[in-house]
Amino acid sequence: MTEETPRFEIPCRPDRVYPSDGGVEYEGGTAFRLSPDADLSDDELGTLVEEILTADRYTYGDWFELPKPVYLVHDEEHSTAFRVVVRYGTVEFHVLPETVPEALRELYTRLWKAAESAWCVERETMRPD
Repeated sequence: MTEETPRFEIPCRPDRVYPSDGGVEYEGGTAFRLSPDADLSDDELGTLVEEILTADRYTYGDWFELPKPVYLVHDEEHSTAFRVVVRYGTVEFHVLPETVPEALRELYTRLWKAAESAWCVERETMRPD
């Protein structure tokens, strides 16, 4: 890795909201968009993400019926969870209330090594209404 490895600081964590009709929703939060310098399709990025998530430290699943996979990832080494979405040529990390930055940084490092490409990382912060 280089000195430019993102720190994945989390300035705003989402709040869990439990609607009266059931389920759980998140308001606010932080997301990181990772764009590889290499021209990779969503299918190629999805395959790359899944290959990395099959490592022994991750438990993951895609339980949502959406046009693109949304993975709920549990990093066993850090006892933390976050969501990963592949769309529009990017890999997105969506922070959950207890997500630790080290888990995001380490998944990024694995992506960087596996893709053999530089990545641009942008952070987006959404404040709850």
